[in-house]
Amino acid sequence: MRELSGIFLVGLCLGAIGAVAVTVSHGAAEVPRPIAVTEVVTTMSDTPAPTPTATPTPSPKSRPESKVDAAGLDRMVPGGEVSAVVFDRQRGAVTVSVHAERAYTSASLVKLLIALSVLQRDGPVAQVERMLSRSDDDLASQFWAAYGGPSIVTRWAAKLGLTDTRPPADAGRWGDTRITARDVVRIYEYVLAHAPGAILTALRAATERGSDGFRQYFGIPDAAGNRPWAVKQGWSCCRPTRMLHTSGVVGDDDRYIVAVLSEHPASVDYATASNRVTAVVTALLG
Repeated sequence: MRELSGIFLVGLCLGAIGAVAVTVSHGAAEVPRPIAVTEVVTTMSDTPAPTPTATPTPSPKSRPESKVDAAGLDRMVPGGEVSAVVFDRQRGAVTVSVHAERAYTSASLVKLLIALSVLQRDGPVAQVERMLSRSDDDLASQFWAAYGGPSIVTRWAAKLGLTDTRPPADAGRWGDTRITARDVVRIYEYVLAHAPGAILTALRAATERGSDGFRQYFGIPDAAGNRPWAVKQGWSCCRPTRMLHTSGVVGDDDRYIVAVLSEHPASVDYATASNRVTAVVTALLG
């Protein structure tokens, strides 16, 4: 098992945060009819996100000595899999990389790409914000049908260089898009550079419970403490396993982009899986 490269914070904090067990599936069904577009937002630039300029590496004295390693994170998800990537925007460098190229079912993380497509084509801003902040599946299904379906994924994957991202095999099931933690971080880099408005507004306003009643404050929100955050979460079950993902930005000036993707046996309930994901993020944040 390879170790994390240059992890920026310390400690394994295994305090489990309470979460409710909800037995819901978070994916799309059949593709509905397109919806009417009524609201307008300024079209975003087609310019690809620039490659961050690396800043000088801090001296050993200024960098925390981490005790977290890949094997330690793996042990937090017994019987399952976990991937984590943290990007420090101030340093312009990845500070955590664990199984960064391992692919997972995206669940609602693909809504970030759906939102980009809708906003780029002057779609309804308020509905995009609701889709993201409440993780509204019905709106996601409507947008998926109206703005290109699987081509949403292939187009943005090519534009942003998402080398491991693939559209779903079943064109109607947007939640079955395949994605990696590394690619999720790239999506956030683009959003922060080119489309921060409605998307970040929605992610900062993420509600404690999604539109389906699921508690979506596991992971980053529960682990961040008093640090500011903006998140897009994902959960799905059980084809055949349970997915639980937390992603977003943490810290002043959105300094850290954090992506933690996880897969659990279907026998592990959502409450337990949520606690495990929160423990992983707590270990990363300190």
